[in-house]
Amino acid sequence: QVQLVESGGGSVQAGGSLRLSCAASGYTYSTYSMGWFRQAPGKEREGVATIDSDGTTTYADSVERRFTISQDNAKNTLYLQMNSLKPEGTAMYYCALGPLTGAPMHQYEYNYWGQGTQVTVSS
Repeated sequence: QVQLVESGGGSVQAGGSLRLSCAASGYTYSTYSMGWFRQAPGKEREGVATIDSDGTTTYADSVERRFTISQDNAKNTLYLQMNSLKPEGTAMYYCALGPLTGAPMHQYEYNYWGQGTQVTVSS
């Protein structure tokens, strides 16, 4: 059974930093993509950053050069380093896993999801 458990969310002032972690277990894909998605109240879930098993990464325009996605295969853990946070970054952040490579940003390419971790950025 695949499990994704996020941690690292919290409250921070604008301009601050947070690092999210996603501990993954139970998957057997030899190739895959993993990613971070977020959903703010009243808005649709959107892709933030994704990475595949070859290390290919994709970023949303709104976070490029501020956020960095990475993975530690030895620890089966996905990370999202978020710098220069903005109030519009306030959302629930979800970790996701899917069988395709290429680091797609569309949520329908991912079939396993974590429970989410809340990030709140105050101005």
